[in-house]
Amino acid sequence: MTASTDRTGPGLTADNVGISFEATDLADPRLDPAQSNLDEQLKSLGSPALRFGGNALDRRTFWTSKGEKPKHGEKVTVTPDDLKRLKKLVDVTGSTVTIGIPLGTYDPKRGADMAAHAVDILGDSLVGLAIGNEPNGYTVKDVPGGAVRDDGWNEDKYVKQLQAYVKAIHAKRPDAPIIGPDVYDGAWMEAFAGSGVKHKKAISQHWYQLYECDSSQVPGRGPQAANLIDPLAKEVAKKNLGIGKDKAEAADLPLWLEETGPTSCPGTNDTSLTNASALWAADYTLYAATLGVERMAMHSMLGACNGGAPMSLICDPAEFGDRSNAFQVRPNMLGLRLLVPSVGGHFTKTSVSGGGNMSAYTVVKNDGRTLVTTVINANDAAKVGGNPVTLAMPSGFSVDSASQVYGKSNDAKSATQVVPANPLPDSVPFSGDGASGDSSLAGASASSSPDASGASAAAGGMGDDGKLRIDLAGSSVTVFIMRKG
Repeated sequence: MTASTDRTGPGLTADNVGISFEATDLADPRLDPAQSNLDEQLKSLGSPALRFGGNALDRRTFWTSKGEKPKHGEKVTVTPDDLKRLKKLVDVTGSTVTIGIPLGTYDPKRGADMAAHAVDILGDSLVGLAIGNEPNGYTVKDVPGGAVRDDGWNEDKYVKQLQAYVKAIHAKRPDAPIIGPDVYDGAWMEAFAGSGVKHKKAISQHWYQLYECDSSQVPGRGPQAANLIDPLAKEVAKKNLGIGKDKAEAADLPLWLEETGPTSCPGTNDTSLTNASALWAADYTLYAATLGVERMAMHSMLGACNGGAPMSLICDPAEFGDRSNAFQVRPNMLGLRLLVPSVGGHFTKTSVSGGGNMSAYTVVKNDGRTLVTTVINANDAAKVGGNPVTLAMPSGFSVDSASQVYGKSNDAKSATQVVPANPLPDSVPFSGDGASGDSSLAGASASSSPDASGASAAAGGMGDDGKLRIDLAGSSVTVFIMRKG
């Protein structure tokens, strides 16, 4: 692998690492930093983008600032006090927020009241208001049992109602930022972009990596762990995120991926809890940023670890139906944590030769004095053990520290391990060409593993030629921070 300081375009911001929650989670008292460890878990991602929406927005969320009871059977009531609690959370985490305004029950006046309170309470933390969630899926045909419109619903009717909502919002708060349409379908993005809505802030897209729920094909798009880290995943992501990017560029707006995740299929705990999901989360987030996605939120909920949404980054370890105040994180969030050192950097040219299913990304920071390279080794540790890696870096740079997440295999469930950031020793295991000296190889729980043949490794480390030689465990994500001088 060769890292450079030659910029290739976009950067990675705090908003590229984010979490999407169901709108009903706005009413959860544990958003208050004094009521749980949620703020601490979020801060482990830096200052992550936060988004509140999901299917619950249009079907189970009722807003009132006057103490009214739900009008159409909504299950959860959200009030200004809930937004004030959210403000406490974003003040602690430094996050920016996007909020969905319910469109399921058509009520522009109520929507404008919610928007006005959000603007007033959240202030500069609020960067976007979305009118409805996935309006292209409002009919019986789209969501059996969850329809909020009849079969005549289409883009034109959506735009008419969207404009009515935004007009009512801007009558109260003229500068309120609007995003949309929160869908996958490009035609609806065009409809939003071409609408008369003022203060459009971004085109917001939804997309999930594994969406063919009845498929068992590997490689493919079915909900199998192997499909998360197969090279086909990037090809599919580039094609589908390209739809949003093209529509956003045509509208001269940024692209925000407001809802995404490993799979949209129900009951896929076996896939979304695997070590592969940690590798995918890191790789996919970085890859999407290189494609020009400027904001991303992995969909989650404040539900139970057992029985809650399997794809959620975070969950409550209490028994289903109960609640605790100590949230736990899942493998995909462990993968995202490793991206924090790259936040604030610009992507640079990074080349990879050989290595099988490996990829790498580098960003430059601190006026060119810091490089951060993230290496995703998706070769299965259960099959290959590890891989010898030679990392070349520009003159004057050396590795300051390294961190890693890893598992015994790509399929290992809820067993992803973390190696915190630490300086590299002078000599590290290396089983590739150019090794010198003799050394026994450390176990897979460190940043190294035996090669496929089980051969012992010779000493590697930082050479006089400006190259780091090291064995990297399979089924891992490793971050090297390099500093100049």
